[in-house]
Amino acid sequence: MNSTPDTSMLGARLDGTGARFGLWAPRATLVELSLVDDRMRQRNVDMERGDNGVWSVHVPEVQGGQLYGYRVHGAWEPSQGSRFNPARLLVDPYARAISGGVDFRGPILDHVPGDDYTINKTDSIGAVPLSVVVPDSPPPTPIAKRHTMAETVIHELHVRGFTKSHPLVPEHLRGSYAGLAYPEVIAYLKDLGVTAIELLPVHHFVSEPFVVAKGMRNYWGYNTLGFFAPHSFYATRGNRGSQVGEFKDMVSALHEAGIEVILDVVYNHTAEGGHAGPTLSMRGIDHHAYYRLTNDKRNDYDVTGCGNSVDTSEPMVASLVLDSLKYWVEEMGVDGFRFDLATTLLRDQNHHVVHDHPLKVAIDTDPAFKDIKLIAEPWDVGPYGYQVGSFGPRWSEWNDRFRDHVRDFWRGAVPGVQELATRLSGSPDIFDRAGRTPQASINLVTAHDGFTMHDLVSYDVKKNLANGESNRDGTDNNRSWNHGWEGTNDDPELNDLRARQVLNLMATQVLAQGTPMLVAGDEFGRTQNGNNNAYCQDNPLSWVNWDISPRWQNVRDRVTTLLALRKSHPLLRSDRFLYHSEVMNAHGENLRRVDLTWMDGEQGQMGEDDWHDQSRRLLGMYSSDSRDAFLTWFHSGAEPMSITLPGIPWAREYSIYWHSAEPDELPTGPLEPGSPLVIPGRCTVVMRAEVPTTAAELLSLEAAALYSIDVEPSTKIFG
Repeated sequence: MNSTPDTSMLGARLDGTGARFGLWAPRATLVELSLVDDRMRQRNVDMERGDNGVWSVHVPEVQGGQLYGYRVHGAWEPSQGSRFNPARLLVDPYARAISGGVDFRGPILDHVPGDDYTINKTDSIGAVPLSVVVPDSPPPTPIAKRHTMAETVIHELHVRGFTKSHPLVPEHLRGSYAGLAYPEVIAYLKDLGVTAIELLPVHHFVSEPFVVAKGMRNYWGYNTLGFFAPHSFYATRGNRGSQVGEFKDMVSALHEAGIEVILDVVYNHTAEGGHAGPTLSMRGIDHHAYYRLTNDKRNDYDVTGCGNSVDTSEPMVASLVLDSLKYWVEEMGVDGFRFDLATTLLRDQNHHVVHDHPLKVAIDTDPAFKDIKLIAEPWDVGPYGYQVGSFGPRWSEWNDRFRDHVRDFWRGAVPGVQELATRLSGSPDIFDRAGRTPQASINLVTAHDGFTMHDLVSYDVKKNLANGESNRDGTDNNRSWNHGWEGTNDDPELNDLRARQVLNLMATQVLAQGTPMLVAGDEFGRTQNGNNNAYCQDNPLSWVNWDISPRWQNVRDRVTTLLALRKSHPLLRSDRFLYHSEVMNAHGENLRRVDLTWMDGEQGQMGEDDWHDQSRRLLGMYSSDSRDAFLTWFHSGAEPMSITLPGIPWAREYSIYWHSAEPDELPTGPLEPGSPLVIPGRCTVVMRAEVPTTAAELLSLEAAALYSIDVEPSTKIFG
């Protein structure tokens, strides 16, 4: 990364007398800067080639809001990865704002229709987006203190979809950065108890040609055109740079409420697709330099499934990604990134995955990212692309093993509880490596891609006909269960059960060691009517519906209570892996309990036979420190189960703090150790255990239990 030229000269920079423009086009023979006015009239200025293929020019009197693009000349030799075509007006990869859209019926291909390797010399002006010169402006209000990953609760949401139907947001602000910053929206997030929002892509993106041909648009945003530019469609005051200010205002408002902003970023591919797709930016600047190509140099080497793969083995392309990340941290104020198909970024010049990749090393060591959250989607579709558990100490990773097993456990599709215990304890089989904590595991059950949580418990199969692909798109591996009826139904008993199962799924991810990620609207039953791939549905099917029924408002309130419980008790969010270690108090006394163990509901701790009982559907998770303890029961069986509460030394009294059952299914008062308790079917029960904190108190309680006498405890824990 250090061998690359100074990239601060790239992009458009105002200097008081005009603007300096810079572009890296290493194999070009000529680059023209095209300044475009509001009537699409252009003035072209030749740029001067400097060292390492950087072209630059200073143009006097240029001001903020100026539209521009590049025309890059060179050889048309597709067999050499050279598809230079000066008839294509190209977006600056360093553009801080992008204006306009794509006319998919216009001359946006660099080749003639029907022949990918014959040049098309029709000018593309008017059919393609343009870059915008953006003045510098102050960064957003910084957050007072970033949360540790142990404290973090992530809420994945879509800028447009979260507020497009929100009744309290003024209509002209709905679906925008300003809508997300609206006071009632922020108050909702604060009240729910999330600490960070993870925004689906806000880098400027465009739709794919095949989506537009269906009369639809790309809604999710995983089709990036500009790595520095906030998506202009989410701005309310135009697209000539105001989107930058509106994004910063949104970040400021969230930060002032103590909420962090994480961006879902797509650096692995771009909106240009394969070589047969539109030429809008990097392909026209230098196809061979910016993208991975096959050995014959004629085609893109695609490990993303999206037509192309950005070639971060090229130092200048890696610098482009790194510069973009720094810009979003230092100038736009964001607090973290979730890297879509992160494995692609770690491939070397031979397309092999290497974890000492210069880009990853730079991200890991650059002071700009010291307390920035780094989250990997740790796979792509190429060879050896599945890299879960491999990203190292600075990173957290989406844990698909957690997602799949938790879904299977609650639908009764897995034998026993052995793997459940592993997933609840932070997936140490995957992540317990040098320098890593349980927070390396992002514990998700749902995400934007797939069923909503309501649909996960309401549909056995996807219902994607509305996408116009004959229901062939989207995964068939949903691990879902409709609970006896496919789709919606008016049966109150069925709907109560589905709501209960949503609570169970959410409780499992919130109470497991690691970092939970909830999806916006799941907490109150958002549905996509069984569509598990709503990437092209920019309509009420995807938008969050804020008309919440009493049943689902109750679910939302109970999720809020559970998140507040997690926040109040560090024991429920340990920042270290727990391995049945003895608990000692401050005086070095052994309190004869352990930091983590598992209860069978009968004899106490799970035995070998319990772990190998494939019919078992109940597991008790007991965690403790020197002053506190919790015992949580996860029961996926359909019928109630009678248990016996563990005795001394595990507790001297139990209280139920939270559960997913109906209010009248569980007692409200304190429970004695050794007493019976009926765990309702398909239920999660969180119990606070009042524990002895000294050896003397422990001996006194044991004696009392032995002789069945009452002893006043020497230390009061709570109450």
